[in-house]
Amino acid sequence: MAIEKIHFDQPFELECGVVLPGITVAYSTYGTRRGDNVIWVCHAQTANSDVPDWWAHTVETGRFLDPEKYFIVCANILGSPYGTTCPASVNPATGEPWYGDFPMVTIRDMVRAHMLLAQALEIEHVELLIGSSMGGYQCMEWGIMQPQFARRLGLIATCDRQMPWGIAFGESQRMAIRADQSWGERRADAAYWGLAAARSVAMLSFRGPEAFNLTQDDPDRDTKLDEFRVCSYQRYNGEKLSKRFDAYSYVTLLNATDSHNVARGRGSVAEALSKIEAPALIVAITSDILFPPHGHDNLVKYIKRNQYHLIESNYGHDGFLVENEKLNELVATFMATN
Repeated sequence: MAIEKIHFDQPFELECGVVLPGITVAYSTYGTRRGDNVIWVCHAQTANSDVPDWWAHTVETGRFLDPEKYFIVCANILGSPYGTTCPASVNPATGEPWYGDFPMVTIRDMVRAHMLLAQALEIEHVELLIGSSMGGYQCMEWGIMQPQFARRLGLIATCDRQMPWGIAFGESQRMAIRADQSWGERRADAAYWGLAAARSVAMLSFRGPEAFNLTQDDPDRDTKLDEFRVCSYQRYNGEKLSKRFDAYSYVTLLNATDSHNVARGRGSVAEALSKIEAPALIVAITSDILFPPHGHDNLVKYIKRNQYHLIESNYGHDGFLVENEKLNELVATFMATN
């Protein structure tokens, strides 16, 4: 599987009012296109267009993203450093990377970039538009902006707007990045350690207490004074992200996440979600502290046709990555009955 790129030369106006002279969108595909057998996956914050790289046991024979049955598309989101226009891209006006000068993008901007790609690929309809977390934000917006595009929606561990609890986690991460003395320097590894610290904060929201206590306890805890297993786990995950991402893109995507609110400019949450025509599979996770089950209430209340399911899991928000057997059963059944 090779990641492909397509460049759109026309001006691309962002929701904030800034006009990019053009954008590049990176994307991946799996399987063979046969008529309307397309499934479009919207990825979460720090993932990429290569779905098997981050969503294990999904793009496999017999799974809900079966490449022998479906043509699967995933586009890297605007602002992400995996091939799509982002802060690491060259600003045509200066001939240098944007870095901290990159304008704000929103979830709606990301969806409009996806729409350009779908048009270029001559995809008018998809059998399923599915995403988790921030990916769910994109699916929701797309379902509102183009109600006839998706025949089914999969909204997993997500909600109708970024709640204050989620924004607070984002702000703590931004504070960690800005506390790094190299933040603002015009280089790709600026705020390297600030980004690592920010990711360690994010890990708390992704996993929650049940997952940490279940997987990171020390077998010799009763005799140990320091260097606990969970400390190395946090450091490892922080530096792991810093090696593959950059702080400017990370802050851009944090800001985009915070911008999510389907009601913005649409009157109310009820009016916005009622525009969704496709039947929706709505999945929450019992131990998710970032998108708790009650955070899905508006989706269930205002999307006209929906099925709601609750996955029992100790792995918090990351349950959508870990509980692939349970999720596969839910999505496969949904695809067979709608």
